[in-house]
Amino acid sequence: MRKAIFEVEPYAAAKEAQKGVFTHIHSYEVLEVLRIDHVEGLYIDLIECHLKDGVSINDLRSIGNMEILSVVRSDGDKHTCLVKGHEPKSGRDTFKKNELDLIYTPPSMISADRVVVSFIGTPKQVAKFAEIVKARIGRITNLTVKPATYQKKDLLSALTKKQKEIMVAAYAYGYYDIPRRISSERLSSKLKISRPTLLEHLRKAERRLLAEAMAGHASKPIA
Repeated sequence: MRKAIFEVEPYAAAKEAQKGVFTHIHSYEVLEVLRIDHVEGLYIDLIECHLKDGVSINDLRSIGNMEILSVVRSDGDKHTCLVKGHEPKSGRDTFKKNELDLIYTPPSMISADRVVVSFIGTPKQVAKFAEIVKARIGRITNLTVKPATYQKKDLLSALTKKQKEIMVAAYAYGYYDIPRRISSERLSSKLKISRPTLLEHLRKAERRLLAEAMAGHASKPIA
């Protein structure tokens, strides 16, 4: 496996196609890919966006084709957001045809004039991705390829796939907001699972996250 970092200067046609994304923002960085489904064309990312002057994050409901589910943190004109987007069918078909089931990693930054994409894949996948970029997206200005040392460790990596999906959905729908924006009954209905199953997954996920966060800090209670 190889880690590849592509730096790309978009063609004029690609810039025009993405023009709507940068109506209100200068750029955005993908901090975490929480879910990606090339079959359904769905992805959920944690991003940091850099807003243009005079734009308020409270006035935005979407960035291009990405729906803003929640604003996690704000620092001046930079905002960390949980977003949900949909890949175009043409893109899904291309990835499926070329078996580009990639592991996306930082850095990943997108602006009107520059795109940086990083992922882990096989040498064949790196070569095929380069072909697609040159044919459809833009000129590759720099490409770094090195042996992958994928040792990513974050809190969410401690969860099972199902626990992660349910907790992300719970956060996105406002289950953890104060006051709570959705009840466990409504959330379980949206996720098409029973309420007891939902609560069991959430309790186990919360326990795992707490154990990870407190590792090395918590001691046994004093008797």
